[in-house]
Amino acid sequence: MESWLYILCICLILGAAIGFMAGLLGIGGGLIAVPALLHILPQVGVSAEKIPHVAIATSLAAIILTSLSSARAHHKRANIPWPLFKSMLPGFVLGALCSGYISEMIAAKSLQQIFAVFVILMAAQMAFPFKAQSNRDMPSAAHLFIAATVIAVIAALMGIGGGVLLVPFLTWCGLQMRFAVGFSAATGLLIALFGSIGYTLAGWDAAGLPDWTLGYIYLPALVGIVSTSMLMAPIGAKAATTLPTAKLKKIFALFLTLVGLKLVFA
Repeated sequence: MESWLYILCICLILGAAIGFMAGLLGIGGGLIAVPALLHILPQVGVSAEKIPHVAIATSLAAIILTSLSSARAHHKRANIPWPLFKSMLPGFVLGALCSGYISEMIAAKSLQQIFAVFVILMAAQMAFPFKAQSNRDMPSAAHLFIAATVIAVIAALMGIGGGVLLVPFLTWCGLQMRFAVGFSAATGLLIALFGSIGYTLAGWDAAGLPDWTLGYIYLPALVGIVSTSMLMAPIGAKAATTLPTAKLKKIFALFLTLVGLKLVFA
């Protein structure tokens, strides 16, 4: 079997798991996709120094379509405070576009270890959720721009949509939780889109990449993940009404911690 076809089949299964877990636990797919791709990609000839970049870029590209459906749902429920985009949109675009070029300045081993530490921190947040609702006023436009840029850089560097960073920040700023989540869904789409563009441009002429890549995005893996994740997310969401999601989140957080520790010492 052709290596790209093998990866496509593996990623169809991976995408199903990502979609189901995303719907069940309300987590971003990047926390599952990136570690899995770090393990899978060497089998298609991605050079060792490019594996983290391709894994993260492919994860970001997969988030585009999944974020689109989430953003549409929140828009229909009037959960997206669109006026906030005036201050934060330029920062999201700038940070996401720069992420691909910033990743090229980080050694593959260091990028993998940074991601691993991030996974462990997110596992802790999942097991012991941080709630930061407050009554303080929204920061100035300049501060929101800076915050948006930093959040977009970190999110795109880690191959995630950014909700785990943006929602706590916005609730800390005094925004109601439902608006923070809705805004995060919309901006996750933007971060994934412009982050993918950044990784595509940064990896356009990169050496050590196999066929079927678009910059740093590995297309067979992308197609496989997206195809099944979007089908399984509603099933996971339905299962969330009957399964003990709080206990499952803690179990999954332990699993993520073990994955993160393995990546740190790999």
